[in-house]
Amino acid sequence: MPKHEKTGQKGPDVILIGAGIMSATLGVLLKELQPDITIDIFERLDQAAAESSDAWNNAGTGHAAFCELNYTPEQPDGSIDISKAIKIAESFEISRQFWASLVQQHFLEDAPQFIRPIPHMSFVWGEENVNYLRKRYQAMKASPLFADMQYSEDPDVISEWIPLVMEGRDRSQPVAANRMDMGTDVNFGALTRFMFDKLAAMDGVNIHFGYEVRDLWRSKSLGGWKIRLENLNGGNTRDIQADFVFIGAGGGSLRLLEKSDIPESRGYGGFPVSGQWLKCTNREVIEQHQAKVYGKASVGAPPMSVPHLDTRMIDGQKELLFGPYAGFSTKFLKNGSYLDLPKSVQMSNIAPMLMAGLHNIPLTRYLIQQVMQSPEDRLSALREYFPNARMEDWELEVAGQRVQVIKKDEEEGGVLEFGTEIVSAADGSIAALLGASPGASTAVSIMLTLLERCFPEQLNTEAWQQKLKELIPTYGKSIKNDPVMVQQIRSWTGSVLGLDGHV
Repeated sequence: MPKHEKTGQKGPDVILIGAGIMSATLGVLLKELQPDITIDIFERLDQAAAESSDAWNNAGTGHAAFCELNYTPEQPDGSIDISKAIKIAESFEISRQFWASLVQQHFLEDAPQFIRPIPHMSFVWGEENVNYLRKRYQAMKASPLFADMQYSEDPDVISEWIPLVMEGRDRSQPVAANRMDMGTDVNFGALTRFMFDKLAAMDGVNIHFGYEVRDLWRSKSLGGWKIRLENLNGGNTRDIQADFVFIGAGGGSLRLLEKSDIPESRGYGGFPVSGQWLKCTNREVIEQHQAKVYGKASVGAPPMSVPHLDTRMIDGQKELLFGPYAGFSTKFLKNGSYLDLPKSVQMSNIAPMLMAGLHNIPLTRYLIQQVMQSPEDRLSALREYFPNARMEDWELEVAGQRVQVIKKDEEEGGVLEFGTEIVSAADGSIAALLGASPGASTAVSIMLTLLERCFPEQLNTEAWQQKLKELIPTYGKSIKNDPVMVQQIRSWTGSVLGLDGHV
């Protein structure tokens, strides 16, 4: 039988569960703000960023809302709502400032290893979609965050931008594209591992791989929380205590949040969506495309399934992906269990989950269609964006799992939310991050929100405020209506991160 070790000793100040971009960001923020803080990080796999943060497992666009059409919905009156795009663009600017500060102080050494310039584009066809993109461009161009956006309905201009997309296309078909040259490609897997490597070398930080959290509960004797850990290599279990626990375990966060049994966790459920990419294997084709090109999602498709023909740098090599193709699995993690979904169903969330299901029948229908796709079906979808694509130049790559948030709603009974959400205890002693896109790109903003909720007293001190303003010059300010500040911040971060000049 596996051994179990009990301990009554006080553990670290902070426990981070999961070694992804969220835990890395929070860990770095806390050590920057309070250098003497002690942190233990526990990850079930044998390396950091092996789930959702990994480059092949979805993360990588550098979501700045330049090209993602699901962030700019058309309203019933025909107007375009860009409020979500503005919020995401502002959040990404905060991430850029944080990374630039870490590079300046040599915490991060080699920015081109995790962030590179790449144009972000939206591309549509058909008169109705062209009208939508034109209205979107006009609405976004008025914002200082999108003032540099270009737009064209001229096939010749678009052919110069993205030749693969236009070659072999019917020239009588109406087309339109917008382009932001200052887009980026971010390898969140590389960034996360760089941050953890630095954290591991700091006093008071310990990173443990191959450990799974089996349970957690409030510590009555010592205060804070105790977590029960299993060593997946040896089978032994032990308990460890901390004043604060962050659950940043991607799709695995929901089950751990449920185990905490905090009142704030009740009513939350999760809906898993799996994914696949078509990965180009022909280096000549890969070299002909230099952009991230996003289109419009199919009816009923979840937002993370917006099709895109995507140039990325992975492990120092240029790659070309198309997808993602959505699917359904009851796993909450790529390396998870098929029992994840059924085990997450509890009395407190069964009603919201059922009601959310009833309200999202088109999504269910869409996922069934995606699961049943043949290779020819996937090639057909690719050819809408790359008309001359050949089957032999592409292979299937399994992407990561996304678990969308389901929550109680007074009117609907239960709603399916797309995005990320922090769920925290009233006393701020534990917090979990649920949801998915655009999570990684906005990780710094999300973790600042967590600090506001869980470390309010420390956050209001002059020392913490001053340090945050050093790390993020616009901290506490909004730049969305300030074109001068937008330009100044982008110029500084672009210079430090090696993004000056466009690819």
